[in-house]
Amino acid sequence: MRTRVRWALIIAGSMPIDWSPLWLSLRVAAISTLVSVVLGVALAWLLAHSRFRGRDFLDAAVMLPLVLPPTVLGYYLLVLLGRESALGHLYEMLFGQPLVFTWQAAVVAAMFHSLPLLVKWSRSALESVDHSYEWAARSLGASEWRTFWRVSLPLAGRSIAAAAALSFARALGDFGVTIMIAGNIPGQTQTVSVAIYDAVESGNGALARTLVVVVSLVAVVILTLANRISRPESAEAAK
Repeated sequence: MRTRVRWALIIAGSMPIDWSPLWLSLRVAAISTLVSVVLGVALAWLLAHSRFRGRDFLDAAVMLPLVLPPTVLGYYLLVLLGRESALGHLYEMLFGQPLVFTWQAAVVAAMFHSLPLLVKWSRSALESVDHSYEWAARSLGASEWRTFWRVSLPLAGRSIAAAAALSFARALGDFGVTIMIAGNIPGQTQTVSVAIYDAVESGNGALARTLVVVVSLVAVVILTLANRISRPESAEAAK
């Protein structure tokens, strides 16, 4: 009975909800997706079009976050980016503060959590491009970069855009990696997934349910968008 009353009060607005974890998560997911698209498409093109020693190892390393437990990935990042590491020390010298336990660390966590998915989808999209168009562009004197930018990328663009949407959704829901290197600082590093965990742990079921419903709705919208983007143009025209 008490829980129902509390839920009704939240819906009525008598108990205001702190939406900062949701806004932080959306910002973190957006920034990490932008970085992932640039880095992920470059890696996807390299893996799809190049043959070099260590290619299989690079492919396995990129896909590793898909199979590693998030806490293990978070521990690796904590070691690599901590204040005692070379990268962490360099970041602190450049920006005047440590990277770990900041919202920027949450961006790094979300990026590493979502990057493999984007690379995998983008690589498949680039490999499925009709290579005769690329060969024709090269035969006309186009450089490798110009061929990629004017031919390969437009042909694979819909699939890559859908992969970016899925990457955003995956980044939005990261928990294990984020809590390892960004922590749980309300108003600073507390993302929505961490806030849900915190609400459940503190017995605030109404807040947890509210955030769960909102995040689920956002995820459904993103997945619907990804499905519409990835649909072939011929199917769109048929409708």
